[in-house]
Amino acid sequence: MNITLRPWCEADAAPCAALANDEGVAANLRDVFPHPYAEQDARDFIALCCAAGPDEALFCAVEVDGVFAGSVSLTRGTDVARKSAELGCWFGRPFWGKGIATEAVRQMCARGFAAWDIVRIFAEPFSRNRASCRVLEKNGFTHEGTKHLSVYKRGKLLDSELYALIKTR
Repeated sequence: MNITLRPWCEADAAPCAALANDEGVAANLRDVFPHPYAEQDARDFIALCCAAGPDEALFCAVEVDGVFAGSVSLTRGTDVARKSAELGCWFGRPFWGKGIATEAVRQMCARGFAAWDIVRIFAEPFSRNRASCRVLEKNGFTHEGTKHLSVYKRGKLLDSELYALIKTR
């Protein structure tokens, strides 16, 4: 299985919308990720990714054996958080449970540490999303704690987890 991170392109809109328009995907993401997810949502997201400066964010489409599978990103902190970056990712349901997210996260973290003068990459998955927590753990992220009632999603207060990967010299 060949897992590739590459820049987003306009041709990704239709396959992105097809995978993203899944309640199971949206359920564990921030509300900025809409459901239902239309092709225009994908085009808007791709435009945002393409417009981001290389010092502020790294946005990559993920392909598995040449097929669009999802998204992985790093967003660099600002001001006093400028030595940190936040990791985000999502994958379509057909790509769950196959080690794809683990490898894409590994590649993105390596890319972020190489590109930027950062020392920390963090992620904040919802506590109920054990699969995402496991992906982070398999990549050497340390569980720093539970943020109780930190997320309000679909009318419910939920816990989230804080994980971080510290750059080793």
